[in-house]
Amino acid sequence: MKQQQHIELLAPAGSFDSLQAAINAGANSIYFGVEQLNMRTRSSNAFSIDDIKEVSRICKAHNMKAYITLNTVMYEHDMQLLKTILKEVKKQKIDAVIAADFSVIEYCNQMGIPLHVSTQANVSNIESVQFFARFADVIVLARELTLKQVEHITSEINRKKIKGPAGELVKIEIFVHGALCMAVSGKCYLSLHTQNASANRGACVQNCRRPYTVKDAESGEELLIDNEYIMSPKDLCTIDILDQVIASGVAVLKIEGRTKGAEYVQTVTQCYREAMEAVVDKTFSQEKVAEWKAAMEKVYNRGFWEGYYLGRKLGEWTAQPGSAATEKKIYVGKGSKYYPKINVGEFIIESGSLKVGDTLMVTGPHCGMVKETIETLWVNGTKDNEAIKGDKITFTFPTKVTAKDKLYKIVAAADA
Repeated sequence: MKQQQHIELLAPAGSFDSLQAAINAGANSIYFGVEQLNMRTRSSNAFSIDDIKEVSRICKAHNMKAYITLNTVMYEHDMQLLKTILKEVKKQKIDAVIAADFSVIEYCNQMGIPLHVSTQANVSNIESVQFFARFADVIVLARELTLKQVEHITSEINRKKIKGPAGELVKIEIFVHGALCMAVSGKCYLSLHTQNASANRGACVQNCRRPYTVKDAESGEELLIDNEYIMSPKDLCTIDILDQVIASGVAVLKIEGRTKGAEYVQTVTQCYREAMEAVVDKTFSQEKVAEWKAAMEKVYNRGFWEGYYLGRKLGEWTAQPGSAATEKKIYVGKGSKYYPKINVGEFIIESGSLKVGDTLMVTGPHCGMVKETIETLWVNGTKDNEAIKGDKITFTFPTKVTAKDKLYKIVAAADA
């Protein structure tokens, strides 16, 4: 794919599957977390310290940058683990640390590790940018700013020649897609209050995504509201206004979603890559926007709105729990073998069935995400129309297949 000039597209990587998906989709960089010191500690596929080396190797092999998130609130008992992680980060030449806590900022400064200031720092004005420029080359702005406010900050950086430690003008990064929190830059205490699981330590249990009733404590009268999900905002989606986002002067476009699957990462990243190129080529149109949004609606989402960037107040609430995706994936099996001489993968059906005409999806550390419709089905070595539990199926596949690869059937959400 043709690469966007000057603007960096930053994709989430919560697993090796998603990392490969980001590569497939044309991301310039990825961000990931390890252990319990990042904001996504509840991710089932969380990376460990031992994985930092492999993440770095893969990214360097694909000419991508890798940033590690160490952006939780840090306590005294975290310092030893923090130092251990930073030593490995330095050793493996990870491109930067994303942080907000001053202990992390100080250690990165002492160790000569490039730093990006997290949105958790809630940077909302040029004075804050000037302060953090002493330590950081990239600053992620608060999510509550308008594009006019963003443009003012980027213009002032250019006018005042505000430079970071690397000697270049400070770069501004903003979120362009993904989940939004009802709290300012994600600083919420509901989860800590109810479950003793701090959102600011990456352990949010998402109380806000549940339905609630509003009751008068004195009279007991319940209030009628239009939407019972009154604390669960729709997902941020700026692809409609991406030309305006790019015109604001930002240097990095960030996609949220380290807990999402490889299909989300690959689909969303690819749509934004194509949209960025369309803006440059002056082929950006509402017809293309409609196609991109239709593609992104197939993967996990809570509905879309453009956030605060156009000056709107928060009022776009989800109308249902969970995802509003138009497609659903149903697990049917896992990888078994790969035959490299003929580029064929073998999979074992563990649940349900597959038949000719079905759309299948495979996610895995080597393929990222592959999605296609079955035109020919080979079952236990014989051409057949259907495969059921216990059968082995084979089909042409572009990369190595292992037991870590998962096979899904894709169906319309309405049919699930």
